[in-house]
Amino acid sequence: MFKGIRAPPKGVLLFGPPGTGKTMIGRCVASQCKATFFNISASSLTSKWVGEGEKLVRALFSVARLKLPSVIFIDEVDSLLSSRSETEHESSRRIKTEFLVQLDGVATCSDERLLVLAATNRPQELDEAARRRFVKRLYIALPESEARLTIVKNLLADMKHNLESADFDEVAKLTEGYSGADMRQLFAEAAMGPIRDIDNCSSMDIETIEADEVFFSPSVGLLLK
Repeated sequence: MFKGIRAPPKGVLLFGPPGTGKTMIGRCVASQCKATFFNISASSLTSKWVGEGEKLVRALFSVARLKLPSVIFIDEVDSLLSSRSETEHESSRRIKTEFLVQLDGVATCSDERLLVLAATNRPQELDEAARRRFVKRLYIALPESEARLTIVKNLLADMKHNLESADFDEVAKLTEGYSGADMRQLFAEAAMGPIRDIDNCSSMDIETIEADEVFFSPSVGLLLK
């Protein structure tokens, strides 16, 4: 059924601001497909030895074909498949060519269930030949207000706090333009506030403090203002 013009894409490009969960999406795809997940950084496919980079690329696709179904996730793919230039090193050009050749060979057999997922924060820097091969492109945007509210609730789900519903809404409003990673860092910093408050306590006082007595407070709002 899924042949010819209906054939699934060989590669999918996830692009958008950093910290929006592109890597997590790749993991979720592999999990839902019950596939082997290869999380590869662009730097792991390069080598200072001539010819080693191409061998690493070929080895990656060979192992992925042995572990079908599989998903190859390339993070920061723009550093591997950047636009060609006259000053580009010959070894980088060969690695890029080898990767595109291997990508062209994906799904040549009807029973080969191999997907290449790539993520980048700078899609405009990708080589034109690489962009053409990633026919499916998905923009992963920053979380909207409702999504930020959900993130806040999830981050505080297992933490004792005295925030009320209005506080949740206020934090979601103040964090406009934040990525999921930004919000996690913000709450990690705010969660350290109560620990810093006991800095001036004597050692005897600290020994009598129970873990559940140190809880999250609206100090997160102070960090945002």
